[in-house]
Order: sequence, then structure tokens, then C-alpha cells
Amino acid sequence: MAEETTAQQQPLAIKMQFIKDMSFENPNAPMIYPMMSGKAPQLDIQVDVSPTQLSDTAYEVVLNVRGSAKVEDKTAFMIELDYGGIVTLAEGLEPQIIDLLLMVETPRYLFPFARNIVADITRDGGFPPLIMNPIDFHQMFLQRRNEEAAQQANEAMAADETDAKAEDKATETA
Repeated sequence: MAEETTAQQQPLAIKMQFIKDMSFENPNAPMIYPMMSGKAPQLDIQVDVSPTQLSDTAYEVVLNVRGSAKVEDKTAFMIELDYGGIVTLAEGLEPQIIDLLLMVETPRYLFPFARNIVADITRDGGFPPLIMNPIDFHQMFLQRRNEEAAQQANEAMAADETDAKAEDKATETA
């Protein structure tokens, strides 16, 4: 009973984790392997977070990992991983807290598992394991929030300019 009460008081509970989608392409095998000897590949890794509300307190949070490695102008590999988790949140949380739990805390818990999958897949594809560096999901969240605020401000300015032009035309025709 005490465990049940403690679990109910936690703001975040991860109910399950899963691979939602995964793809690994090695388009230039086996010719790429000799090209890599002595040359470090050029890596491009992108990570994003996508939350989806499933019910009042249940959410799916997906880490979207996209990566590629190139040697000279040849693609060594491309990897895509959508790694998800189902979480429940305590009732009555403020919207700002919900955003932080979904965009920062949940990805922080999911990331080590996604990182391990990426390392295993690249190793199984014949390459050294790709060990992704830790990600500051809080910084990513703040950056996304700032970009959204800037976009809203730009849209508001554009709407104001459109309204002003419409008023000018109305004044000219009157």
C-alpha cells in the first residue's frame, strides 16, 4: 500500500519503452570499408523530441534520432531511430511542468537506451559503434521555446503589416 501511494505521488512514471521505427542503410558496402582506413568519417547526428497526448495523463514521447556518416563524398551509413516511451503524469500539474516533464525529463530517461541501440546497430553494420554524446534536453527545450516565440512574434508583425496595408487602401479608396 505504501508503494502504491508513493507511485501515485510521483509526477512522472515511465510505463514502457519501445522501438517505434528503425532503419539502417549501408549503401556503399563493401567498398566503403577500405576507404575508412585511416580516415575518420564526417558525422551528422540530429535528435528531436515528439510528445503526443494519449489520454488525460498518458503521453507517448518519441526520441527521433537521424544520423549519417560520410567518407569523402560517399555515404558510409545512414541511421534513423524513433525510440518511444509511454509515460503517465500526475494529475493537476501546471502546463509548464508538463512541458518540462515531456520535453526534458522523459527524453533524459529514454536517451541512454536509444544511444545503446544506435551503437549496436552501427557496430552490427560493420562500423565502429557510434556513441552519441550526452544531450542537454533542457537547453534543447529552451531553444525550441525561443524559436517558437520568435516565430509567433514574426507572424504577429506580418499580420499587423497586412492590417495596416488594408487600412491604407481603404483610406485611399474612401
